[in-house]
Amino acid sequence: MGYKCNQTHLRLMLCALECNFFYVILIKIKGKVKLRIRRKKWARPELAVCPFFESEPESCRGRWSEHFAKKQPFYLELGCGKGTFASQLALREPQINILAVDIKSDMLGTARRNIVSLFEENNRAVDNVALTAYNVENIEKILSREDEVCRIYINFCNPWPKPKHKKRRLTYPNKLEKYAQLLPDGGEIHFKTDDLPLFEESLEYFAQSGYEIVYKTNDLHNSDVKGNILTEHEIMFSEQGIPINFCIAAVRRPQAVPV
Repeated sequence: MGYKCNQTHLRLMLCALECNFFYVILIKIKGKVKLRIRRKKWARPELAVCPFFESEPESCRGRWSEHFAKKQPFYLELGCGKGTFASQLALREPQINILAVDIKSDMLGTARRNIVSLFEENNRAVDNVALTAYNVENIEKILSREDEVCRIYINFCNPWPKPKHKKRRLTYPNKLEKYAQLLPDGGEIHFKTDDLPLFEESLEYFAQSGYEIVYKTNDLHNSDVKGNILTEHEIMFSEQGIPINFCIAAVRRPQAVPV
């Protein structure tokens, strides 16, 4: 009989596989699972000479359009990992610019390689995607309303299931309120996760933070959504029979009452 991993084990495996790290999985008596990770020595040097990596993102606040070949609709991915989603979206939709943010430079090193490889395979210059390393907790320090972000993607973020850790979620109300300051009225957040409790609580967070849920499904792959870009997380969870939850939340600001 084959072993079916639970979602916690899958996430840990994905973290290691995405980073291409040498790793050891430790399972303690109490059932806790941990990874020991060795850093990539090549990641930071490669990012340092990468033309589409921004090492000082705070200096770009309010003028991210200058980072791209031309000004066009500006999208943001939070927690981009190895860049699979951002690279495919940028290649498929050359009429948009996208900034992919992750806190781990080692992860972004892999993202850089993946973006370069994908664009070279398609004979295209990397001109509409940018990478930067930053803590999303302080996203307002690198982006402002002047940057005209019109859409944000959050794909398979850490669910932080323990009550004392929930405030770390990328969909927690204090963060959603920060994102709303970047988005125009009607600007969207596209959110995907395998974790149903996170999804259901996030729907509540969106409502509390002034967003309207304009679309939701608890089974993305059997829904009417077109053009979905598969990530490694999505493929692995789907192969385990775990459905993917997805929603689109739009900023709704109160309309001024005419005097």
